[in-house]
Amino acid sequence: MSLQKFLLSFTFVKQLALALLIVFASLFLFMYWIGFTTNHGQEITVPNLSKMTLEQAEDKLDELDLDYELLDTVDYNAAFPKLSIVQQDPNPGAKVKKNRVIYVKINSTGYAKVRIPDLIQKTYRQAVPTLTALGLEVGDTSYVPNLAKDMVLEMKLNGKPIKPGQQVLKMSKVDLILGDGKVGFNDEDLDEMNNEPADSTSN
Repeated sequence: MSLQKFLLSFTFVKQLALALLIVFASLFLFMYWIGFTTNHGQEITVPNLSKMTLEQAEDKLDELDLDYELLDTVDYNAAFPKLSIVQQDPNPGAKVKKNRVIYVKINSTGYAKVRIPDLIQKTYRQAVPTLTALGLEVGDTSYVPNLAKDMVLEMKLNGKPIKPGQQVLKMSKVDLILGDGKVGFNDEDLDEMNNEPADSTSN
């Protein structure tokens, strides 16, 4: 039998069709197995864990076949309950696979302490960013007679003087006493000047 007749024979066509069927069936089964083992198409929406305790978050994630891992405790944020979740990764609404780990950070139990910087003889413009960088706030400002205008002469907390190096809680308000750039005379000085006898000269 010639090759041309063999290629056109019923036997060859049947064997070719059977071979193609086996290939397509194998490919289909392989793709199905890949999809099954990787949970293809079975995505889970990450819930919003903000302000939840770790126990509440664990219960919520268990319902969705997700897990969590605590990364760190962040500086206290008054907008969140103590020891509640402040940050999470992936973010709420993200699509993830089953058993995905959600990484979280929780709020501290209170403000940390920082040391008061030495602002004496610093200008007000220098003092503000220094306090802000440490997590402190500028409270009331008042002025006293002094040649150095806007120079910090004294610091107070809740009406009491504080010294550089003293520890206070973050977010504390530090009051600043500044120089007004003027040197004035008080009433006693003026009275003494008025009572001084005038110089007399004789010829």
